[in-house]
Amino acid sequence: MLGDELVIEEHHTKRAREITTILEDKLSGKDKFVVTVAGESGSGKSELASEIARLNGESGTPTGILQQDDYFVFPPQTNHEMRRKNIDQVGTYEVKLDFLDANLHSFKKGDDSVYKPLVDYDADRITTEVKEVGKYRVIIAEGTYTTTLNFVDFRIFIDRNYRQTYEDRKRRGRDRMEPFVEDVLEREHEIITSHRVRADLLVTSDYQGIKFQA
Repeated sequence: MLGDELVIEEHHTKRAREITTILEDKLSGKDKFVVTVAGESGSGKSELASEIARLNGESGTPTGILQQDDYFVFPPQTNHEMRRKNIDQVGTYEVKLDFLDANLHSFKKGDDSVYKPLVDYDADRITTEVKEVGKYRVIIAEGTYTTTLNFVDFRIFIDRNYRQTYEDRKRRGRDRMEPFVEDVLEREHEIITSHRVRADLLVTSDYQGIKFQA
C-alpha cells in the first residue's frame, strides 16, 4: 500500500530472526512457500513481515510481501465513511480475499507475475499494478484476515488485541483515535479472535516470545 509507514523496533527484529530460523526447516524441499502474518490493527503485522522478508533475503531466500490492505473493496477513507453509515458491514467481506488467494495460487504455480490492486492511502484511491513474483521463493501475505486464506503453508498470528495496541496505533498516526474507531476494532476483534486457532505459530502479546500451536 502506498503511503504506509513502518515503525520497526527491536522486538520486531528479534521475533523475525527466530521465525526465519524456523522457516529454514519448513522450506526444505519446497520450491514456493507462502506465509501469513495476521493480527489486529496496530499489532505490528507489517513490521514483522518486513523484517522476516529482509532477514530471509539476507540469508539467501528471496521474499516478497502482499498486503491485505491493497485488496479492500473500497479505498481507506471511503471505507471508513461507509462503516459510519453501517457498522455492520465491518468484516471479511470488505476485503477481496479471493483475489489475494488467487494471487498466492499463481505464485505457487510458478507464475512470473501477478495482476493486483494497489491502494494509495493518501489519495484514497485504488489503482492496479503488475507485481513480479517469480523471483521470490517465499511470499508473505500480511493483514488482519490472512489466516483464513487457503494457499498457505505456514500461518503466524500476533496475539495482541486492539486495547493492547492502543499506544502503537496512536504513535503510527494513521488511525483516527475516536470512539467510533474503537467500536470498529471491537467488531474486528470478535472476528479475528476466531481465526487464532488456525495459526501454526503465535507471537505473544508482549512480543517477548513465540510458541507453536498444536
